[in-house]
Amino acid sequence: MTTHVYTCRYCRHASDPTARSCVRCGAPVDVRAAVTTSGWQRQEPIPDMARIQFGQSYVQIEGTQVPVADFALANGDRIYFSHHSLLWTDPSTRLSNMGLSGGWKRIMGGLPLFMIEAHGPGHAALSDNHAGDLVCLPLDHGQQMWVREHRFLAATGNITYDWTSTGVWYTTRSGDETETHYPLGQFGDVFTAREAPGLLMLHAPGNTFVRDLAPNETLLIQPSALLYRDLTVGTHLHLEYPRSAVSFWLSSYSYRNVWLRLVGPGRVAVTSVTEHPEESNRIVRSSYATTWRW
Repeated sequence: MTTHVYTCRYCRHASDPTARSCVRCGAPVDVRAAVTTSGWQRQEPIPDMARIQFGQSYVQIEGTQVPVADFALANGDRIYFSHHSLLWTDPSTRLSNMGLSGGWKRIMGGLPLFMIEAHGPGHAALSDNHAGDLVCLPLDHGQQMWVREHRFLAATGNITYDWTSTGVWYTTRSGDETETHYPLGQFGDVFTAREAPGLLMLHAPGNTFVRDLAPNETLLIQPSALLYRDLTVGTHLHLEYPRSAVSFWLSSYSYRNVWLRLVGPGRVAVTSVTEHPEESNRIVRSSYATTWRW
């Protein structure tokens, strides 16, 4: 009897080749890879009603435009999430506040966001406030993932959270006034599967594209496009001034492009919806290892 082994091209875990979607991340099984000439591969949206298993529990994805993650938690299993993403829970599901380190300071619409834990048995449904894709990342024991702030949706209880400074910034000056800008955000979220394998869920606006960088391979992206990356991938600021604008560079700064330089090795994911860095005054200082090009 021949045994067929299927490795999901998105989560890189072994899965059931006869299933409609990967049981680890929910990605469609039999979909031809759409790879651009530059090496980016589109991550197909999780199909409606796909089920993703973790431990004795599972999460079912419902809808496609603004998908809902419907968690069925077994006794003893738990997840945590930001309070603004909660839609509903069963009466049997126990909710509690989750204390986090001082780096978790998120504001949405002028209001602070708080982290909540949901304990099984019972159901809990979560969703983001915007259209986009849900991205599921199964993490092996000891695996870590850096995630851009405001992209986190939920994680299983055996995944720990920490924060780190992005280290990507630049300072502008107008007269005697200076202002520091953080095109990648001031902080990033780091999730680690310390005790056992776990599941991390993100919300990505627009389409999601993934890529593996070889050692010392570099590429430039819009800073706000970055969704997640392996901690082995380095990030640096890159400033680009078109050559035609150099002659009047001192009087006009809107011609410059602010990029994020990624340096492999490791996996990176970006989204198709980005926010162009705001126009600002002359840059007088920038973060370590910044590069320039004219």
